[in-house]
Amino acid sequence: MTGDRSPSDRWQLADAALGAAIEAARVVMRVYASPFEVEYKAEDDPVTTADRQSNALLCERLSRLAPGIPIVAEESDPSDYAGFAQHDAAWFVDPLDGTREFVARNGEFAVMIGLAEHGRATLGVIVAPAWHRAFVGVVGAGAYEVAPGDSRTRIHVAPRTTLAGASMLVSRSRTQGRIPALVAATGAREAVRHGSSGLKGALVATGVHDIYAQPGRAGMRWDACATEALVRAAGGECTDEEGEPFEYTSGDLVNRRGLVATNGTVHSLVLEAMRRASTRRSQ
Repeated sequence: MTGDRSPSDRWQLADAALGAAIEAARVVMRVYASPFEVEYKAEDDPVTTADRQSNALLCERLSRLAPGIPIVAEESDPSDYAGFAQHDAAWFVDPLDGTREFVARNGEFAVMIGLAEHGRATLGVIVAPAWHRAFVGVVGAGAYEVAPGDSRTRIHVAPRTTLAGASMLVSRSRTQGRIPALVAATGAREAVRHGSSGLKGALVATGVHDIYAQPGRAGMRWDACATEALVRAAGGECTDEEGEPFEYTSGDLVNRRGLVATNGTVHSLVLEAMRRASTRRSQ
């Protein structure tokens, strides 16, 4: 499938990707339920059998689903997706988003699949295995929570229009020194630490929280694509901390300028607060 896709084409892809993510989530939970070894790709960057098994399953399922779309997956060798930026579309896959939380056994981890077309996120699937919850969204066409049996409930971001008292999510494992200044600058309630970019995105998309803010480095493009698509499909906004959209045809896969997901109506206010907080911290 190449070229511009219709909303119905995207929903077909989203539903098939959701099925693959649910299957991968079962693999993840089988590992979670038994003793497992933890290795480290780099300092503070754990990987487990669950990451690798989920990655292999998702790449196999997605390659069968859409043979012409490259798969940029966290646990794949970069040579497997070399040249992806020259394609009109690419999958961005995090087979186990929140591996630190998986290792800590606190349930805050997810399986994530996002699709980007012409450099922009267009659909997202986020499955929270330990929560027994799944989410799917197509930008411009809506977002849903999917219950077992495929019963679907429409989800939407919160209607908040001001920052005073807003609920803000920040990383559990990567909370930085800028967060206290950011909370003060926004007037939000105390920042809530939470694992998994995807789960924080889902909590914004469902209206449980108003803001997810990660200043500075915010993971990789596979941490952003499904998160962005789900939040935007639910009526919100997701950009870097400078207000620029994520570019998924960049050869640099690192999210170097943060990630900000909101209900949309407060997005510009959050970005301005982040600028103020950064300025105060540098003085």
